[in-house]
Amino acid sequence: MIVWIRLLYNLAFPLVLLLLLPGFLHRMLRRGKYRHKFWQRFGIYSPRVRERIGRGRTWVHAVSVGEVMIALKLIAALRQRDPGLRVVLSTTTTTGFKLAARSKAPWLEPIYNPLDFLLTARAAVRTIRPSRLVLVEAEAWPNLVAEAKACGARVTMVNTRLSPRSERRFRAARWLAAPVFNQVDVFCLQEEADVARWVGLGVEASKLRVTGSVKFDDESAVARESKDFRPVLRSLGLNDGSPILLGGSTFPGEEELLAQVYLKLKSAFPELFLIVVPRHVERSKEIIPAMEALGLRVVRRTALGGAETADVLLVDTTGELRDWYGCSSVVFVGKSLLARGGQNPAEPVVAGAPVIFGPHMGNFATLSRQFLRLGAALEVTDGDSLRFAVDSLLRDAGKRQAMVAAGRNVLLAHRGATIRTCEILEKS
Repeated sequence: MIVWIRLLYNLAFPLVLLLLLPGFLHRMLRRGKYRHKFWQRFGIYSPRVRERIGRGRTWVHAVSVGEVMIALKLIAALRQRDPGLRVVLSTTTTTGFKLAARSKAPWLEPIYNPLDFLLTARAAVRTIRPSRLVLVEAEAWPNLVAEAKACGARVTMVNTRLSPRSERRFRAARWLAAPVFNQVDVFCLQEEADVARWVGLGVEASKLRVTGSVKFDDESAVARESKDFRPVLRSLGLNDGSPILLGGSTFPGEEELLAQVYLKLKSAFPELFLIVVPRHVERSKEIIPAMEALGLRVVRRTALGGAETADVLLVDTTGELRDWYGCSSVVFVGKSLLARGGQNPAEPVVAGAPVIFGPHMGNFATLSRQFLRLGAALEVTDGDSLRFAVDSLLRDAGKRQAMVAAGRNVLLAHRGATIRTCEILEKS
């Protein structure tokens, strides 16, 4: 069955790619996407990269920034347990690659994941010759998985999650999805409830392991150094006790909404400061004029040059969000009010900040429901309810502390997920 599915897939892939090509070219020309190390996406590597890749490495694939952060956390834990570990870390997006490149080392080589065309995937796999392929979350590309299996690699999907949208899509094409997923040797699931959902998609129950979420494992064996951004805030005239509202991983429209809330609360909280961390930093050029049109003084993280005054700090860097959470009094979780899917609500809680999010948290449905049920988060539906929620939390330090404590209790179920995942990978 899998042979016929791959045949159909490989016949359709060039046609789909041709249809999508105008969009890819537009993004490449307008925003510079896909230009960086372009030929790596076709499994073609420079002699220097081929030499560094070597053979027999563990290949970890993570799509973008969020998945790369999970991958790096897991890789660090594996490296602690096996100092001789050698890793190729592939990613799809340029922002993900930039983050991965910060951890580049003689034993860790970042690359772009190849397009999942048969010849491209085969070329990449034959260059790397991985001993194991680790897929972060639910990235089971048919050719990549099949070619890795053909060269003797064991394939494991870690921190596996299944959004409602993905589940509906896979169920609609169950006859296609099930054989592809069953090529994976082991699935490390985040929740016990996910077992029935994956079995419902046709995945063999014997392949499923419940490990918890590496992303939500705040007390793994991996020590992580946090950056202290308080000196940055002091340079902007803030005191250590100044209240800070932060919008994390925001999407279009949510920045303006936060700005309006900030302006309405400023009279009640004169020292209030707003930090905005957009999900896509390239949108900074759109966000700044919109903020300034409201009369706000905006300073970019990358343009800080000493003592200056501002109302808003726009964080136009990648990979710093978790550390900015630690400076915050209240956090709004983006992509949840004016966009759908939601972003990770656990990271601010781990950093000690209470969270507010909108009704569209489908990507973190189970966790967000648990947070709401146990009083670890507040859900809002519009600008007015967002303003009321922020106001109530800024006035009540005890409530903020209680919400954080409740959230950390929810996350206890995931403690040790990193180590449990490592133990499964070590058996492969």
